[in-house]
Amino acid sequence: MNDSVFHRIYDSYHQDLFQFLIYLVQNRQVAEDLTQEVYIRVLRSYDSFQGKSSEKTWLFSIAKNVAIDHFRKQNVRKKRTFDSFDWEAIQLTSTDMRPDELVQLDHEKKQLLDTLNECTGDQKMVIVLRYFQQLSIQETADALGWTDSKVKTTQHRAIQQLKKKMSRAREEEMQHDERI
Repeated sequence: MNDSVFHRIYDSYHQDLFQFLIYLVQNRQVAEDLTQEVYIRVLRSYDSFQGKSSEKTWLFSIAKNVAIDHFRKQNVRKKRTFDSFDWEAIQLTSTDMRPDELVQLDHEKKQLLDTLNECTGDQKMVIVLRYFQQLSIQETADALGWTDSKVKTTQHRAIQQLKKKMSRAREEEMQHDERI
């Protein structure tokens, strides 16, 4: 991989890639470290990139794998065992966000991100890729190594869950405000 190709990839996709990782790990420093790891993997494997998907999809696929590796390492450290990482049972959450960062988020966005953390890991990745990174269903499927129908189903279930939980949270807020 020559420098001009790397710079083109970096200039074209860095912001989207970084935002994707920050949504997943919710920690700027960790997202920066993981972004660096993505670029290291890109440098090592660009020559084997076959072009079956777009470069952007390929990068998000690498980023997804880097994030999975990060959560696996985190999980192993916490458990001190080598249990397999179950994406449906363990959610992609991180409580490492500093309070000053939380205050900066407007209330609805914070509520959405909090609710998104209650979704499964698969649901969270689909929502982030589809709505925050604006990938198509096909691009999301390619990035995750899934079929289009699995992306659609996961997206539908995630949206239903988000609607339900956001509605419940709003009702609880209104009840709290009425008591005050």
